Amino acid sequence: MSGGSKVVCVTGASGFIASWVVKFLLQKGYTVKATVRDPIDPKKTQHLLSLDGAKERLHLFKADLLEEGSFDAVIDGCEGVFHMASPVLMSVTDPQAELIDPAVKGTLNVLRSCAKFPSIKRVVLTSSIVSIVFTGKPLSADTVVDESWFSDPAFCEKAKLWYALSKTLAEEAAWKFAKENGIDLVALNPGMAIGPLLQPTLNSSSEPLLKLFDGTGKFPNVTHRWVDVRDIANAHILAFENPSASGRYSIVGSVAHYSVAVKILRDLFPALSLPEKCADDQPFAPTYHISKERAETLGVVCTPLEVTLKDAVESLKQKNFF
Repeated sequence: MSGGSKVVCVTGASGFIASWVVKFLLQKGYTVKATVRDPIDPKKTQHLLSLDGAKERLHLFKADLLEEGSFDAVIDGCEGVFHMASPVLMSVTDPQAELIDPAVKGTLNVLRSCAKFPSIKRVVLTSSIVSIVFTGKPLSADTVVDESWFSDPAFCEKAKLWYALSKTLAEEAAWKFAKENGIDLVALNPGMAIGPLLQPTLNSSSEPLLKLFDGTGKFPNVTHRWVDVRDIANAHILAFENPSASGRYSIVGSVAHYSVAVKILRDLFPALSLPEKCADDQPFAPTYHISKERAETLGVVCTPLEVTLKDAVESLKQKNFF
């Protein structure tokens, strides 16, 4: 199945993952109505407008997550909506205003617009693996996390995991609204997106990768759920096009400690200066498993971490972030 004459909406289209979704939709022949906060800012739009097919089938709209009804005009006439707009901030001074309100109220704002138009066949929500893994239960080498897990908002709040809290509350609100209003909703829960950038600005999930080369000589004591941005984008389209898709899908290529990523990068780029030591002397954060079964039923095949890291670093170099 390809886009043909189908019209879809992508919210937050200038973002890291969303840009790739727009690129792949245009490649498949879709007409894309894309929302951005500032259509006049070339840093937010030029990389989208230069995509193949953009001149004929990409239409940009200004929309605000917190403005009631601001998505009506964009969603009217669409068959599908990819709701991807949500702030990704790891350091905030006011979590409610900076993260939680835009995530939760923004999601409900978009879904209210979807409920107004019977042309909408399906909504694909970009949630996150952080709305799955933070249950308060310890994670270890024999733990297998799957889509039946839901992060505990009380645990997230106590641990000051504000981004995780925003994504968890937004997804909970989305499922409740979709059920009450008969919306066919599918949620994707991707891990930490890395890979080549389409946009000219540095995104939140590529920034920690870039920091490995900052000369401090240390890597974080963190285990990440890594996934290629192109795999996430592909999964969004599969989730829209597959009639039997339903519920949640965790999209994670590999669970690996930063030390593993550093070793891969050292093998790939021996000339680059990479950290030798962990940032603390604590035991390494544990690794665990995230089930790929549901994602595989969609047709998602994850890129090896080595390929993703190579493409990510080459992209950062090409865009002069080094």
